[in-house]
Amino acid sequence: MPSDFHPHAIIIGAGIAGLTAALEIVKKGKKVLLLDQESEQNLGGQAFWSLGGLFFINSPLQRRMGIKDSLSLARQDWMGTAGFDRKEDHWPRKWAEAYLEFAAGPKYQYVRDLGISFFPVVSWAERGDGTATGHGNSVPRFHIPWGTGTGIIKPFIKKAYAAQKNGLLRMKFRHQVTNLVDNGLKISGVQGHLLAPATEVRGQATNRQVIGSFEFQAPDIVVSSGGIGANLELVRKNWPTRLGTPPKSMVSGVPDYVDGKMIGVAELAGANVINRDRMWHYTEGIKNYDPIWSNHGIRILPGPSSLWFTATGQRLPPPYLPGFDTLGTLEHIRKSGHDYSWFILTQSIIKKEFALSGSEQNPDLTNRDYKLLLKRAFGSKATGPVEAFKKRGVDFVVADRIEDLVTGMNNLAGNSLLNLDHVRDQISARDQQMDHKYSKDLQVTYLRGTRNFLGDKLFRTAKPHKILDPKNGPLIAVRLHILTRKTLGGIETNLDGQVLQKNGTVLSGLYAAGEASGFGGGGYHGYRALEGTFLGGCIFSGMKAGRHIGKK
Repeated sequence: MPSDFHPHAIIIGAGIAGLTAALEIVKKGKKVLLLDQESEQNLGGQAFWSLGGLFFINSPLQRRMGIKDSLSLARQDWMGTAGFDRKEDHWPRKWAEAYLEFAAGPKYQYVRDLGISFFPVVSWAERGDGTATGHGNSVPRFHIPWGTGTGIIKPFIKKAYAAQKNGLLRMKFRHQVTNLVDNGLKISGVQGHLLAPATEVRGQATNRQVIGSFEFQAPDIVVSSGGIGANLELVRKNWPTRLGTPPKSMVSGVPDYVDGKMIGVAELAGANVINRDRMWHYTEGIKNYDPIWSNHGIRILPGPSSLWFTATGQRLPPPYLPGFDTLGTLEHIRKSGHDYSWFILTQSIIKKEFALSGSEQNPDLTNRDYKLLLKRAFGSKATGPVEAFKKRGVDFVVADRIEDLVTGMNNLAGNSLLNLDHVRDQISARDQQMDHKYSKDLQVTYLRGTRNFLGDKLFRTAKPHKILDPKNGPLIAVRLHILTRKTLGGIETNLDGQVLQKNGTVLSGLYAAGEASGFGGGGYHGYRALEGTFLGGCIFSGMKAGRHIGKK
């Protein structure tokens, strides 16, 4: 690094949290050194691969759709979802309160000022456990940006390069931090390995060949290196007993570099890491037929109509329905004794209700293609990526008759756990509920109710119909894997992003933001998330840390 560049802060991790912190600091005319172990192709981090959804409260888009939301209702939903019940939840709770104020106030304008705009139909994620005071969103709050994840990172990257051109930001890639330097009074620098150049495309695993070393100093250091989602060994080690035994088989929803190692480095330097057992993994994962990273999985974002079965063919009870209670469903599946489950649905359902998480899986939203959007809503087929998975994905079985479908499911699983008569009887019983407008089947009641929301009726919920009626076919079964994704616990911080030690005092010179900090405080979600709160948490925690450093 040139001798004339003396950074006020060093940021470890070039994802959204790190970029937000950097931009807040350079706004004050201060210099920042941004380090990342990956190549420049990965600038922006995991956000690139996401659907990009952001959680807002009483936004202009909600009001335009007639959605009545409020800070009070959102607080009730968040706290009922988080379930804070530990002594160490002191700072996570404060972060949650602060984030709710942000999401109900300046957050919308903050991202709009960056140039981020949104698809006008608000989505309804994590509909909850069926109680007013428990888990889940009472109203739609999931705002999908035009451009999805790529649309989120684009303005941050553009501003980062502008700051670099102006001499306020230096970005150094292939720099793997392995140690935080303590000068006896505070954290004052970083040391690590210089890795060999890597030319792989974004997301692909890169080499870890060490070709040198480095050491840099600065008054403040920010850890924004992400979570543990790709480190399956660490996921299993931290797996909570409340969710059953750790899965033997999982797919990874994040690139290989999401290894959690920097959290361990910070802990060795004195940072307090809390809530390790709180994590967010999905139950609707499918293997990517064209993988980018190791063990690459994609999450299905399902509407409410698919029938959900355990590996042995038992239909999941409410509230463990598609799109309602992610971790409740995960617990139910794990306690069934198997690592996978099944969706059974029809072509009428898949064409209207299936979406796949990720920028690359949603070309209509990513490219702002209105023609493709109309096909999503009114076409006879699912989106191109979904149809491609139906045709090429190893987890899909398609058949005209239920007999052939169940045979194909057993063949795919390599066992005979599914009994044809039992599966068919459960579907037939459900289908009889469609003969009248009344129903004791709560899933049928739910899906009819969801169509009262215009967004669901247009884009997310198929017209109620009988699964076994051939005119709605063919029948489709999807084997669902557990897919790793987010770390809900992390490095404990105060509301300025300053890292805390085990005794509760500030570890001077060290900050944390994003997933490494549990998105704020060491776990501001508590036990569960409301969705749209991951990228938003990266922005908020990065902003808080950056502003505190910038005003020094």
